[in-house]
Amino acid sequence: MGITVCPVTPDFAAEVGDVDLSKPLSVADLAAIREAFWKYAVLVFPQQHLDQEQQLAFAAHFGPIENERTLDPKATPSRFSGAFSDISNLSADGKIWGESSRQRMYKAGNRLWHTDSSFKRLPSICSLLYAETVAPIGGHTEFADQRAAYDALPAATKKKLQGLVVEHWIATSRRRNGFYEFTEEEQKRLPPVPQVLVRTIPQSGRKSLFVASHAGRIWGMPDAEGRALIDELIAHVTQRQFVYTHRWRPHELVMWDNRCTMHRGTEFDDLRWVRDMRRVTVSDVANSCEQEGVPLPA
Repeated sequence: MGITVCPVTPDFAAEVGDVDLSKPLSVADLAAIREAFWKYAVLVFPQQHLDQEQQLAFAAHFGPIENERTLDPKATPSRFSGAFSDISNLSADGKIWGESSRQRMYKAGNRLWHTDSSFKRLPSICSLLYAETVAPIGGHTEFADQRAAYDALPAATKKKLQGLVVEHWIATSRRRNGFYEFTEEEQKRLPPVPQVLVRTIPQSGRKSLFVASHAGRIWGMPDAEGRALIDELIAHVTQRQFVYTHRWRPHELVMWDNRCTMHRGTEFDDLRWVRDMRRVTVSDVANSCEQEGVPLPA
């Protein structure tokens, strides 16, 4: 018996059953999961019990694992290092963080629409987030389909956007929430990077917008005009018809395609309820400008 795929919509988000990700996958099941992922962009795997090595082993089927964390662990200690990002409201000692903790202030930016690692010169193919404990109220994750949003644009707008290059920078999104306290090491390691505004997903051939809260300005445009266009596109992508809201259950893995989706976390009482999750991020093969054959700005 092979895996079961239950679409949420005909083209975006699906649940996958009849598979145990803690065990080695058959060639047929892995091929079916890949096919479903390239089509739906967001896959939900309920009732999984994964340790860190098992989560890493599954993620590695999709490419090389990111091992560089955004925050300097000396300035902001974390429960995890290397391949794992701590997507929780817990401090390094496993207790709920304080109201003014640096980690809490930084992660407030995750409530803006974004795509993981677009602020790195080598962006991400996908993220895989595993939930140990979820908040009883709130703490959902919303996903927006940038492929469908691109398809819905007028032809004249598509022509205008083709070939444009956008600057992505982690400080752009964090400053919008009032976080300015990057260390000298963090600033040096994470400078602004170029990414195309429209990209093609190789496995499906579909074109997709590639915008996020990390996007700050567009090369060749006045700053105000570029900022207005980015904001307009984010508002377009996040219209209700393009959005799937995921309500988490314990012991669930969700993976999404960072090349063609945006996501954001919704609010919950993070000083009361524990939300314990860990994320693995898979690197893309090259910068999006290189993949699209668009010259990199000087």
